[in-house]
Amino acid sequence: GALGREASRKLGFSAQRTMQAAQKLYEGVDIGGETVGLITYMRTDGVASAPEALVEAREVIGSLYGKDYVPETARYYKVKAKNAQEAHEAVRPTSLARNPGSLRLEADMGRLYELIWKRMIASQMESARIERTVVDLESSDGATALRANGQVVLFPGYLAVYEEGRDDTPKDGEEDDGGRLPIINEGAVAKVHASRADQHFTEPPPRYSEASLVKKMEELGIGRPSTYASILTVLRDREYVRMDKNRFVPEDKGRLVTAFLEEFFRKYVEYDFTADLEEKLDLVSAGELDWKALLREFWQDFKLKAGEISEVRTTEVLDALNVSLGPHIFPDKGDGSDPR
Repeated sequence: GALGREASRKLGFSAQRTMQAAQKLYEGVDIGGETVGLITYMRTDGVASAPEALVEAREVIGSLYGKDYVPETARYYKVKAKNAQEAHEAVRPTSLARNPGSLRLEADMGRLYELIWKRMIASQMESARIERTVVDLESSDGATALRANGQVVLFPGYLAVYEEGRDDTPKDGEEDDGGRLPIINEGAVAKVHASRADQHFTEPPPRYSEASLVKKMEELGIGRPSTYASILTVLRDREYVRMDKNRFVPEDKGRLVTAFLEEFFRKYVEYDFTADLEEKLDLVSAGELDWKALLREFWQDFKLKAGEISEVRTTEVLDALNVSLGPHIFPDKGDGSDPR
């Protein structure tokens, strides 16, 4: 969920590492001779907070940042993801009075607690006031013109505490429309510190990171906060993927399994099938659908399909995989002939 994505973006934590630290914060630490839980339940998509938490947040904001940073009314949020688990409130500190600097925590726990504390505080702060700005620069001889698109912060608001991370940051030299610009007056003279000429080419979309993959799964209605970490762990442990600069790169083993499932068990790896099953599990949880009936419906179809596939000859499987994976496994000869 959101906690895992932000911890990946901001702290570089894997989903499993995030959940381990969050579990310890939830179970509690020793404070004054008693065990105190520092955060609320973490395996949730919920974005609502208890009324008393909102009151406390507004008090802390006023005390630390001043009344200008406290909005007229508390802020309320609604979840957007499909199949969201909202039985629990949003992940937040059990007491905002316990600011990160006042606690002695293990490294991962401390960093994650600080992220949760700051995000909760920021969620109840006044909005930032930002002006979209275009700065045009021209050399004195008129031969060179440059343009920068960005934002000028007029009032920081919640940005004084926290700014949400991004899945993909621009590479050096690339334009970033969301970049910050200093307040500048028209006609001002700019001093040249350095200059260089860069050439850029269109690149394919970046591979998924943990944060962007979880976000995509949320959009498709696949998985839950309680299962994201285990899903990503299985991908690595079974060597279906490897990590390269915090990005998932498919291994041959992963390509083979994917091609086999798409060829012979396509129904069960379709996005809609998984999302539909998640919705039915929600109905079971709400007491509106019998779990035995759901399992019976799934198992009867799956058992029949598995029986059919077990009769398929090995040569048929190899032929199907050859067609699907040929371009990935056999190098191109460069003469237009089939490399297989």
